[in-house]
Amino acid sequence: MPKKFDGLVEAVRYSPDSRLLAAVRIYERRGPTWSDHIVITRDELVRRIKAGKIFVIGTRRLYLASTFEVHARIHLIGVDGKEILTSTSSPVRDDLIEAPLF
Repeated sequence: MPKKFDGLVEAVRYSPDSRLLAAVRIYERRGPTWSDHIVITRDELVRRIKAGKIFVIGTRRLYLASTFEVHARIHLIGVDGKEILTSTSSPVRDDLIEAPLF
């Protein structure tokens, strides 16, 4: 797990066909502190990862402000000419299994 990361995915929403993410709820690093949770689209998450940002899946620890429990790192990989967001080793579709649904 990376010690420093730029964003943390707290929850995900899949598209109706369950193959791609529709949106993710994240916390984003803003200097020495973190944002409130924000919702961004899959395309925005892909753009940020391509820009070199490191995103992980995790949860914010209750009553501990900028302290997070990290579960897995998110990878952007290419499979059959498609970009897939995954935290597992053998993806077929977007799969962030450690993140709950919202």
